[in-house]
Amino acid sequence: MSRARSQFRNSLEAGLVRVVLRVAATMPLGFSLGVASMLDRVARRMRQTGERNLRMALPEVDAVATVDEVFEGLGRMLYYFSRFGTRNASNIGEWIEYEGFEHYQEAKRRGKGVLFATGHLGNWELSAFSHALMCEPMHVVVRPLDNPVLDALIKEYRMRSGNRILDKQDFLRGILKALAANEAVGILIDQNTLPENGTFVDFFGMAACTGTTFAKLTHKTGAAVIPGYALWDAKRGKYVLRFDPVFEMTGDVAEDTARITKHFEGVIRRTPGQWLWLHRRWKTRPPGEAGLY
Repeated sequence: MSRARSQFRNSLEAGLVRVVLRVAATMPLGFSLGVASMLDRVARRMRQTGERNLRMALPEVDAVATVDEVFEGLGRMLYYFSRFGTRNASNIGEWIEYEGFEHYQEAKRRGKGVLFATGHLGNWELSAFSHALMCEPMHVVVRPLDNPVLDALIKEYRMRSGNRILDKQDFLRGILKALAANEAVGILIDQNTLPENGTFVDFFGMAACTGTTFAKLTHKTGAAVIPGYALWDAKRGKYVLRFDPVFEMTGDVAEDTARITKHFEGVIRRTPGQWLWLHRRWKTRPPGEAGLY
């Protein structure tokens, strides 16, 4: 059983993050990149995990340089996240633009709601935030942070464009209601899970325990599935919110989970420096198999 967090600790952590966000909102990009670089130095285990993951999954790429890109991406996320309050429908285009919006329109025409299959790729915070301003608000499924004070702060930023947050503890009713109204729901599908909550699928040539809730929801509701992600485009100097064509589901939970995971693997292979390699994606192992970390 984990030890209870003190109110003092919760308030201190949230206060520090609030200060960082307020300062970042007034400073050039270099400040946010510096914060990410500091995180790299003080949280060495994150870098070690990232490099370990890359050497297992993509041995042909430079693991050190790619993890450097990941931390740079986190710094860029902080820069934009801190400025969410400055964006509206008239100026959000300075930060991001659509590709494949017609696929979202097709999904909406089907009339049974839209499930965005997304992950920790590019700028996942800006992805949902900007869609609300460029098109319409959506529902986002998140896991509440262990610190409730910090969780409230981050939620306040996330909802500034009109989005609605669905906590993972009680998200099912909210999802079903949203889809019945032909609204969109975004769910992160790229995290490790426990065997009782998922199934093992191939991900970069290794068995990865992956949640099956997403596939089950699509089968239950008939909602259209759209893979979506916001990737940084250095040539354009902004993010591109890419919607792939409607992903047709087969009705088989294990097969559909494997197929959507493989789809994201393809995206990550094209832009390895924009995926969050820093978490233990392959932590849960099949019975009898040794741990990888």
